[in-house]
Amino acid sequence: MKEITVEELQTLKNPVIIDIRAPIEFKDGAIPEAINIPLFTDKEREEIGTIYKREGQAAAKWRAMEFVSPKIPSLLHQIKTAMGNGNELIVHCWRGGMRSKAVVTFLEFAGIYAMRLTGGYKAYRQYILQQIPAMIPEKAIVLHGLTGVGKTEVLKKLKASGYPTLDLEEMAAHRGSIFGTIGLGEGNNQKTFDSLLYKGLEEIQGSTYFVMEAESKRIGKAAQPHELMDKKMKGINIYIHTALEQRVKQLVNEYVLPYLNEPWYHEQISIGIEKILRRIKDIEMKKLLVQSLENKDYQEMIRILLEHYYDPRYDHATLEYDGKFIDVFADDFDDASIKVMTEINKLMVEKKVAFEGQI
Repeated sequence: MKEITVEELQTLKNPVIIDIRAPIEFKDGAIPEAINIPLFTDKEREEIGTIYKREGQAAAKWRAMEFVSPKIPSLLHQIKTAMGNGNELIVHCWRGGMRSKAVVTFLEFAGIYAMRLTGGYKAYRQYILQQIPAMIPEKAIVLHGLTGVGKTEVLKKLKASGYPTLDLEEMAAHRGSIFGTIGLGEGNNQKTFDSLLYKGLEEIQGSTYFVMEAESKRIGKAAQPHELMDKKMKGINIYIHTALEQRVKQLVNEYVLPYLNEPWYHEQISIGIEKILRRIKDIEMKKLLVQSLENKDYQEMIRILLEHYYDPRYDHATLEYDGKFIDVFADDFDDASIKVMTEINKLMVEKKVAFEGQI
């Protein structure tokens, strides 16, 4: 039985990674693009664990065998199907123990070659946490701007044009403001965020800089590593300006229109507004917000939130940054994307000239 280390796994091109842990384990954190084909259901895993505690290892192994035996043909068929184009097959569980060993053995009997990941998911997580700090490029270019200027859209356009970017909101599956996880599910936990951050850093290796949004340390359920925060606070800052009307339009298009007819939408917005109302002292503003919510006038609600809640808070946060600020005035996020690219290109030319001057 051949084993592969986490370090060796990083050198493979498009491996097929089969995670055989129970669904609840997979949901808690997984290697990006791994396929979950569980050996046990959540309930079966729980029962085996209970037997292990009460009756010992032998009894737990026997019960595990009773669960697995009828599943073997289906399990092997699922893995064979997942292999698709025949890329190298990697199987792992939590610590590279009995579950992955058993499945690799089953596969060998069926004539399917697979490797077992040494240390399992636990080793993978330890590895990426050690690697992430050193993988962060030298300089951060940080996108600032009041809520609704389209920073995320600008970031996506930059990435599509080949610029090195880190979309931390996408990694956390959580946007800022009360809109948080609307359309994104319940948000990613720290383990999933770290895995996606590692993957994102892999994609921009070799670059001397990267572009990111001016996110706070915590994004939804996840927190940025200290090293990334340090690069952000000392980076080059580009502040995007667009008119209030355009910002309202942008937020309506992004957070309202796609979900307006969903049965859960109004309730989720209401929960967010309730949280904000607790922080607001202005009685008149509270009344206007409640009224716009009751009328389902989301456009007016967004306008009130921008002018009287988010804008004042955002400008105060920019005072924490050390680097210089470059202002970009744009009609919309498409215009902003072009102008931000122009500024980044200027910065790269300036850096190149400064470097050559030192030689």
